[in-house]
Amino acid sequence: MSAGPEERTVVRAPAKVNLYLAVGRRRADGYHDVDTVLQAVSLADEIVIEPATALSVKTDPDLGLPAEENLGYRAAAALGSAVGLEPAVAITIAKRIPAQAGLGGASTDAAAVLAGLAHRWRLGASFAPVLGEIAASLGADVPFFLGPGTARLTGRGDVLAQTLPTPLLDLAIVRPDVPVPTGAAYAAFDLLASPAPPGFDAILSACESGDASDVAAALFNNMTDASTGLAPEVGDALASVRRSPGVLGAAMAGSGSAVFAVCASAAAAAAVVSAARESGLWGTTATTVTTGVIVTEGA
Repeated sequence: MSAGPEERTVVRAPAKVNLYLAVGRRRADGYHDVDTVLQAVSLADEIVIEPATALSVKTDPDLGLPAEENLGYRAAAALGSAVGLEPAVAITIAKRIPAQAGLGGASTDAAAVLAGLAHRWRLGASFAPVLGEIAASLGADVPFFLGPGTARLTGRGDVLAQTLPTPLLDLAIVRPDVPVPTGAAYAAFDLLASPAPPGFDAILSACESGDASDVAAALFNNMTDASTGLAPEVGDALASVRRSPGVLGAAMAGSGSAVFAVCASAAAAAAVVSAARESGLWGTTATTVTTGVIVTEGA
C-alpha cells in the first residue's frame, strides 16, 4: 500500500434518478425495505483532491455546513482509519447537483472521495469489498455510485441485487425551490396506505430493451404521495412536466424534491427545461450514463 501520487486527483460524481422505487414499511431497525432501480445521469459534481497538511473539505458554492458534517469529509476519515493512512488532503467539491432533491448529491460526493483516495493510495481491486462496507456505513445510496450506472438495489437500498443494462435516455430534470427532508418524507409515507408496487419485471424488461417509451411506461415511485403532501410544489412540477410536449413519462427522484422526465429527444428535454426555468424552477437536461464515479485526472 502506498500513499500514492502528489498531484491532484479529479473525480466525476454523477447524480442519480430512480427509475423504480418501491418502499416497504418501517422495519424493526428503523429502516425501510426498499426495492429500487437507480440510474446514474450526466449531471455531476466534480471533486478535486489535493495534497495538504490536514484533511479539509469545502464546497463551491458553500452549503453552510461544518466540514466535519460533510459526507465527503466523513468518507475520507473513515477510509483513512480503515487503511491506517492519514487523509492529509484538501477536498474541493464543485456542486452542480442541487441538495435535498433526491438526486444523491451527498452520496455521490462521498463515493467520489472514497474512489479518489483509493486511487491515490493505490488500494487495488482486492480492497473493493472493504470500500463497499465503508460506503454502506455512510449512506444507503453511496455503494451504488461505486459501481455501474444502472442497478437494482434491495435491503435498505444498499444491497446490489442486479446490474442492469443502461437504457440511453434523454432526460429533463426539474426542481422546485423547496426541500423535502428525507426523514419527514418517510414519516409521512408511514401514515399513508400505499398501493402495492407493480413489481420489478416491467422496468427490468424496459432496461433490457433500451426503449425510452418502455422505460417511461415502467417508471414507478410510491414515495410520491408522501412527498407531494409535504411539498405541493413538487406535485405541481411533476404535473407540469408530464403535460409537456415530447415527454414520454415522468417521476419523482427519490423522495424529492426533483422530478425528471424521460423525453422523446434531446430537443424535447431542452424545451421542458426552458419552460421550467421560465416558471422560476431550477432545471437541466441530462442523459443516462453507464457508470458511477470516475477518476478523470491524476494517476
